This record gives sequence, structure tokens and C-alpha cells, in this order.
Amino acid sequence: MTIRLFHCSDVHAGPPFDPVVAERVLVEAHAYAPDVFVVSGDFVQRADIPAQWATITDWLKRAPQPQFTVPGNHDVPLFHLWHRFFHPNVFYHQHIHHDVAPVLHLDGVSLIGANSSHGWTIDGGNLTKAERAQLLASADSCPPDNRRIVVMHHHLLTPPGLGRRNGVRQPMMIARLFEDAKIDAVLSGHVHLSYVGHTRDLVPTLRHGSIICQSGTTTSRRGKGREKHQFAYNTIEITGERMSIRRHLYDPETHTFVEHVAHHEYFKPW
Repeated sequence: MTIRLFHCSDVHAGPPFDPVVAERVLVEAHAYAPDVFVVSGDFVQRADIPAQWATITDWLKRAPQPQFTVPGNHDVPLFHLWHRFFHPNVFYHQHIHHDVAPVLHLDGVSLIGANSSHGWTIDGGNLTKAERAQLLASADSCPPDNRRIVVMHHHLLTPPGLGRRNGVRQPMMIARLFEDAKIDAVLSGHVHLSYVGHTRDLVPTLRHGSIICQSGTTTSRRGKGREKHQFAYNTIEITGERMSIRRHLYDPETHTFVEHVAHHEYFKPW
């Protein structure tokens, strides 16, 4: 059986948001007919502005179901300091989902959400001790034969050519946590540049490791590096031992997304 995921990230409703591209994403997402529509955070550009939440909730209502989402750092209020430090996910709860670390079990694949965005960080991310314990518990709840896929906003590895970028805090520790939880792959965003790698690129001593799949910015004009000013999403197919990841970039001449790169990764037995 094949599980199909449509993975987008960093949609950023607000000044960088392109509504024409956003409509095209919906057309192609429905045509792909994924088992799950995944968004790895940064739904809005500024969480303090209600109109941006209205834009993105309308977009999500018209996107495929079921949906699997986690918040990003832009989804945390910046100017409402009380909310930022004491209720950082208040607007995400109101507009997107009540759970910042959801779990979804499919036939053969389990999706595990991890919330890396907090009010006391500006750009970088963190998984607290409690959140790390929750991730381990969520992994333990997975059916024994399911592939375990973590979805979080912040990246573990910065793609080449971007210089220093704030990702998740203590990435090597998080890579080892994923090893302990038997995580097969992690989907993320944040840097606005597509990337496929492996946690063993970060910690070579890992016995197994996890596939890393990062999406570029799907509907924001803030693409970085080789995807500067470009829009991107990934389609992912998981069949048995293989995970196929295809990167799609928007072509302004045809007003469609075009497949640019296909990666075929293979899971090692635990």
C-alpha cells in the first residue's frame, strides 16, 4: 500500500503571500489526492493580525482533508507580549487546531507532530523536556509495523549555501531523540528552501538515523538560496521500504508547479 502526502510549509498569509499561487496549490493538491495534506508551520506572517488568520483559514477550508499541521514561529504573537510569553499558541488554537503536537495513525504510516515554536524564541526553535517526553510517548503509541514520520516547523540541518540559520536548538540531541523513538523521517520547513538529507549527516554515529525532508515556502515570495523568490512544495509517497520525495517549483510562465527533483530514499530495518 502507498501513502501519499502533500507537504507544504511557510505559507505566510500576509504581505509576502501570493493569492494566485495559493489557488494553484489547491488545484494541484486536489489533483494529487493525498492521503494527508501536511503543513509544517508559519501559516501567517504576523500572528497579531486577525485578517491574516482569516485568509489562511479560508485557504485551509478549501484544501484536501484530512490535514496535519503544526505551528511555526510566525504563528506566535510578536506584539501581544502577554500572549507571546504565556499563551503563545492562543491564535493557532483558535484558527487552526487545538493540538500543537497531534498524532495520526494511517495504515502503514503514523504522523507525529512536534511543536518547536515558543514565545521566548524569536526565530529559532526548541523542543522542551516535556515535549521530548511527549514525542517518545507518541512514538510508543504507533502500531508496531507503521513508519514513524515526525512533522515539525524548525529544521535540523541548514541546506548548503544559506550560511548560519536558526533551526531547532541542540539538533544533535534531537537527532538522537529521533533514533530512540525509531523515527523514520522528519518533515519540516522554516528556511524557505527545499532540502533532502539524513540525520546521519548530522550525527554520523547513529546506527539507523532518520530521513530529513524540508519544504520550501509554498505561497510566500520569500524563497531563499537557489529558490530565491520561488514557491515550492513536496509530494511524498511511502511504499514499503521506499520513500519517494518530489520537489515541485512554480513556473510563472505556465502558472503551474513543475517537478524539479525526485529523491528515492530507503528505510533501514530497526
